[in-house]
Amino acid sequence: LTMTSTKQYNLLSVKMLDNIALVTLTRPAKRNAINLDLVAELNQCFQSFSEEVKAIILNGEGEHFCAGLDLSEVREHTVPQSVMHSRMWHEAFNHIQFGQAPVIAVMHGAVVGGGLELASATHIRVAESTAFYALPEGKRGVFVGGGGSVRISRLMGVNRMTDLMLTGRVLNADEGQQIGISTYLTEPGKGLEKAMELAKGIASNAEMTNYAVMHMLPRIADQNIQDGLATESLMAAVAQTDPATRRLLAEFLDQKKNKVQRS
Repeated sequence: LTMTSTKQYNLLSVKMLDNIALVTLTRPAKRNAINLDLVAELNQCFQSFSEEVKAIILNGEGEHFCAGLDLSEVREHTVPQSVMHSRMWHEAFNHIQFGQAPVIAVMHGAVVGGGLELASATHIRVAESTAFYALPEGKRGVFVGGGGSVRISRLMGVNRMTDLMLTGRVLNADEGQQIGISTYLTEPGKGLEKAMELAKGIASNAEMTNYAVMHMLPRIADQNIQDGLATESLMAAVAQTDPATRRLLAEFLDQKKNKVQRS
């Protein structure tokens, strides 16, 4: 892959590798804890990608992916301030989940609290064996505010999330893989390589199919069965008549025909 451009925020860096964007949290001294400035930069960053971007990789500089909310910012908040703070996280993470292109998280070290909320807003999660997961909010007198009650509960189930929040339990990388937090597990230092391999494949998909998987699949899952089936039919029709999809189908059918003829 060829690096085509770089963009430096204060707490993020963005490198373009052909049509793949590599977004890195650059707050290693704070274990990439999320403060309001970082939320604002994530919001701006994920809204700014052009149509040329076909896949995005999100990772963290240093020894940890993200240690969660920077609690020093919120301990004096009033109720209205806390609500607005939470809604800022929601806006930023919505732009990750429902943005320009599929996002792959590379998780290592701490993936804790708000860090797990951030990871749950991505579409595919690659974990290195150093990764560990926790939701310590219950032990600190707070509640998830970055979309975790919606996204993490769907990822691992309400019962498991309840356990993590009530007990402060920490899951290791293998446990996280078993319950579906991650979908790929690698050796230390190999996560980015795996994510890049996945991103190349995703970037070659038909754009409308990627859009359908990102934007429509989670919404269909929230619909009742009959509404979901109706939405699926409409999305299938749109995807199948897209010119890029027709080209991919033609290539596949030609390859299949050639294989049959050779045999």
